[in-house]
Amino acid sequence: MTDSTTQNKPGAGFAPAASPVATSAIHTSADELHAGETSIPSQGKEMPAYFARPKEPAENLPVVIVVQEIFGVHEHIRDLCRRLALEGYLAIAPELYFRQGDPNDWDDIPTLFSELVSKVPDSQVMADLDHVASWAARHGGNANRLLITGFCWGGRISWLYAAHNPQLKAAVAWYGRLTGDKTLNWPKQPIDIATDLNAPVLGLYGAQDTGIPLDSVESMRQALRAANTNAEIVVYPDAGHAFNADYRPSYHKESAEDGWQRMLAWFERYGAGK
Repeated sequence: MTDSTTQNKPGAGFAPAASPVATSAIHTSADELHAGETSIPSQGKEMPAYFARPKEPAENLPVVIVVQEIFGVHEHIRDLCRRLALEGYLAIAPELYFRQGDPNDWDDIPTLFSELVSKVPDSQVMADLDHVASWAARHGGNANRLLITGFCWGGRISWLYAAHNPQLKAAVAWYGRLTGDKTLNWPKQPIDIATDLNAPVLGLYGAQDTGIPLDSVESMRQALRAANTNAEIVVYPDAGHAFNADYRPSYHKESAEDGWQRMLAWFERYGAGK
């Protein structure tokens, strides 16, 4: 991975609920890229999104949909798009809460989750992601090289989207919950759709994650084996939740860097076709 790293002013560009923010957050330059804000028509609305892509080539790019953490599309997610663009991808991160609210309006995680995140229906998200894929196909992306990755909340969504879209080539889910209560907005958890996956899924998890216990990871592994599904789950023994979030104290550099390389190899193997 090639990127430039600078010292960010603490909190600049990050969701308030994500604090404290480290001063050493990775910053990847967009100087060699086309990158910026856009809007994507979806279900009668204009959905805000951030995209990044190489300047050349201008078409036939493999597409990676980047699904946000619970904090929305803040600077870390935008930076991940730029890192993927430097690897040759058209990366798009849609603002998937935009109908329900702005995550920057909440200062703490429990309130953000209860008042915003829990109110975003999975069915809405799946439809919005389909429109992101369509937008990408009209803006230099190859619809036959469609990939997805997501982090935390987006990790769970990546599992679900792998069962939703038969055109998806591969998915990588970073520390997304696998089991849990079901609601009207979240009628299924990833373990419930293990038999329905349309694409190979790589799951990346931390053994020290207090919110995703290892027994739920093992239950998912058993469900995937029983379904004879093409999927793999890697557990990093020294990592906790959000170990790729380089702007937070949870960051575990060794695990994050290994996970990134595994993700790129997974995409190359199953769908990038570069």
